[in-house]
Amino acid sequence: MKTIIQTFISTLFIACALVKDIIGQSIVVEPYLQDASPTNIHIMWETSEGGLCKVLWGRTRDLPNESTRVFSIVNSRPSEIHRVELENLEPSTTYYYRVITGRTESEIYHFTTPPQPDKEKAFQLVAMSDMQRDDERPNKFKEIVEEGVLAYLAEENAAGDPFQNLGMVIIPGDLTKDGLNYTDWTNDFFRQSKELLPYVPVYPVLGNHENNNDFYFNYFHLPDNGTAGFIEHWYYKDYGNVRIIGLNSNDNYRIQEQLDWLEGVLEDTRNVDEIDFVFAQLHHPHKSELWIDGERDYTGEVISLLEDFSTRTGKPTIHFYGHTHGYSRGQSRDHTHLWVNVATAGGKIDGWGEYAQTNYDEFPVSHSDYGFVLMDVSGGDDPKFKLIRVSRGDVANPKNNEVTDVIEIKRYSVKPDTPVCISPIKESKVSPRDVLLKASDFKASDGSEHGETHWQVARTYNFANPDIDVWKHHEDWYGDENLNEGINLSHLVVPSLNEKTTYYWRVRYRTKGLVWSDWSELQKFVTE
Repeated sequence: MKTIIQTFISTLFIACALVKDIIGQSIVVEPYLQDASPTNIHIMWETSEGGLCKVLWGRTRDLPNESTRVFSIVNSRPSEIHRVELENLEPSTTYYYRVITGRTESEIYHFTTPPQPDKEKAFQLVAMSDMQRDDERPNKFKEIVEEGVLAYLAEENAAGDPFQNLGMVIIPGDLTKDGLNYTDWTNDFFRQSKELLPYVPVYPVLGNHENNNDFYFNYFHLPDNGTAGFIEHWYYKDYGNVRIIGLNSNDNYRIQEQLDWLEGVLEDTRNVDEIDFVFAQLHHPHKSELWIDGERDYTGEVISLLEDFSTRTGKPTIHFYGHTHGYSRGQSRDHTHLWVNVATAGGKIDGWGEYAQTNYDEFPVSHSDYGFVLMDVSGGDDPKFKLIRVSRGDVANPKNNEVTDVIEIKRYSVKPDTPVCISPIKESKVSPRDVLLKASDFKASDGSEHGETHWQVARTYNFANPDIDVWKHHEDWYGDENLNEGINLSHLVVPSLNEKTTYYWRVRYRTKGLVWSDWSELQKFVTE
């Protein structure tokens, strides 16, 4: 009798296990890609419960290879996150894969390994941030991904394949509304991006809404080249001729150790011939036209290091950020460095007039809208990148992937012609009121267009402390209006100067690609 009962219980246990395996097991988070190199890539996914895992993969959909070296961790009981590293891959090669846990299988997906750096292959990168859920529009991020990123790339690429040239996605923070909430990750971030992340590696950094929670560190396997004790808080990753640097600008991490690490990475980058550009990403802005309260001085220290690197090496730089829910593109005046807010990919838009706001000199473009940024990067003898803002508009005025901003930056550029001061010159006498400064027309041998003008007026010929120091852009989009519409960048009216005073003045021109001319020869005039 005892043997019969034991056999019955054992059979019942096996049957229950099989039913649980067949019915209860499910994929909570579809496969997504992490930390890719020309020869290696990490595949991660999450299931509702644990189980035996493997990845089938290969160059064809037959998936002839099998990887069973799986690292799994309990994420939110009883769910588990799994990670498999595929090794010994070929660069610039497309592979297909499927993940399996127990009897649960995913669809077949594909990815393309990064190229070897010396191949200098052109590629694309998508930058977007602050997809944190807006309860009034909880599926906005899904729209940005599917109707925005994927639709735009499919239309742009002749083959209709949105992943044809896309190397990676970077996200400067606020992936969730509340990083402490498990379903904010599964439902809001991963489920809404499941048509994108199984095909292209994603590299995020921490925003304030992640709350420095374990879910973030469980879900992502980022490069482990940051400072010891701060792994995955900051890191860098190379793709082609670009070094992407991830930073943490949150409370408790605005520390000197991170700046020291960044300075060391930039010094190393100076000597890497294959790297033409550095793209940094962190969450908080240094200056924000739409939301002044979101600004952080620490980001200014990061900018200073990037500016110095760019000027010393000739390698242009960008810092991407979010936090403010809108798009802004600015640039440093004296360095080839861009400031780019890539929000918002889902979070409630910061509207004009809604918060304390200001029009900073650094920013020629700010738009209160949904959207993302696409980077087209190329190498070879003429390395360059083109930044494209693709807008989905706002609630009142939706847009269908309208390009609202474009800027192209080259590593090697030709200076525009040095402008000539036309008037006033040769100690001419002028009224101290509404002094009109005139310079020659903009000219550039390579066909570049006039982007900016920098004027200086001073009482000393060395311009150590100029009375007038004006920097003007060819455009100034602020509050849904181009405030510089029709501006003449070769003229400047100075409203008021001191009477009976000798002044010196000079001017320089900049291309739309951020290349300055030399300063003009200084001229002198006297106010009556």
